[in-house]
Amino acid sequence: MTEKTISICQGKGSLTHNNRIFTAKNIDQSRTENNIVFAREDLSAAYEKLFGDAVTRYNATQKRSDRKIGNYFEHLFGRKPTANVITGANKQKSFYEDLVQIGTKDDTGVGTPDSEIAVECLTEYMNGFQQRNPNFYVFNAVMHLDETTPHLHIDYIPVGHFDKGLDTRNAMAKALKEMGFGNGKDAINQWRKSEWQVLHDICLKHGIQISEPKKSRGYSYTVEEYKEHQDRIHALESEKEQISAELSETREQLSKVMQKKSRIAEIDEIPVKKSVFGNKVTLSQEDYENIQTLAEKQIAGAKSTQKLKSENKELLQKVDSMRAEIQKLTLELAHYRQPATFSREKLKQEAQKISELEQLRSKYRKAMEFIQVSGLQSEYERYQQNHLKRKSTLE
Repeated sequence: MTEKTISICQGKGSLTHNNRIFTAKNIDQSRTENNIVFAREDLSAAYEKLFGDAVTRYNATQKRSDRKIGNYFEHLFGRKPTANVITGANKQKSFYEDLVQIGTKDDTGVGTPDSEIAVECLTEYMNGFQQRNPNFYVFNAVMHLDETTPHLHIDYIPVGHFDKGLDTRNAMAKALKEMGFGNGKDAINQWRKSEWQVLHDICLKHGIQISEPKKSRGYSYTVEEYKEHQDRIHALESEKEQISAELSETREQLSKVMQKKSRIAEIDEIPVKKSVFGNKVTLSQEDYENIQTLAEKQIAGAKSTQKLKSENKELLQKVDSMRAEIQKLTLELAHYRQPATFSREKLKQEAQKISELEQLRSKYRKAMEFIQVSGLQSEYERYQQNHLKRKSTLE
């Protein structure tokens, strides 16, 4: 058996990927049923279990209602839990993920005898993870056997304890200190070294020789370089979620405007009759009040519609800009995909370009779906034609 590497680094933090709610191209779905689930708990339920009692104790000491905490997760991150990691204002994360792997696809590919031993080692490592790390509450953990190499995704919430204020919190630095890894930036590195040694000893016990750590999950990066790359991905995903939320809000506003227009049509159905005093008509008090209310709403609706048209115009411009950016990135990536000997820096550039392109394509696709659903397709086509005319005139 050849020497193998051990990789323990920060993962992407995507529960939809880990739990196979969606499947990527590199996944063999015929083997997904072989994946091993160690823990699967709803993130909201995990937060309530960990911090619910602490919030109750804290609120009991507060005389002012504006200082009391409602939902702890929303208190920290200003939104409901999602399947992806959310980063708060103080760089606090909604949960953390570690990705653990033995060997590579070249020496420990799924289905080989070596991979079977690796699965045993990773299982033993995972079974002892919670006991070794009492301040890291594991709410989701799975071993993927439907990709090229067996590997673990371990998702956990760090728990720290305090003497003042909320006595139990999501606190990575405090959790590391309570587990004996000290303070400061080096604490997380000390923890990773400790976990690396645990897995190293397990591998030796199973007859696997381990080389010194040089790579991080198939890339020629150090663990810290890989972490920086993942941080960039998380930032792009956060931007994508924000745009999706904006699109959803705009769609909801459009729906309300359409409802108001349909109610205005009810005026035509109000029964009227001529008065003896000429061509005037008489209405009941109730019908008169209905007309007055609908007229007021029509005025407000007109203002809202004008605002939405302005927002839609900005959206169309943003979509057009994304189309141009996709074309630009595609051309740049074509250069990187030419056969060549890449340096580490060029590999990082290629990975970043691919990540940005995929995120941009996703934004563009969602924007186009929204345009189609909201009936803005013809307006977008007119916008493109006018844009091309102006561009041609300028040229």
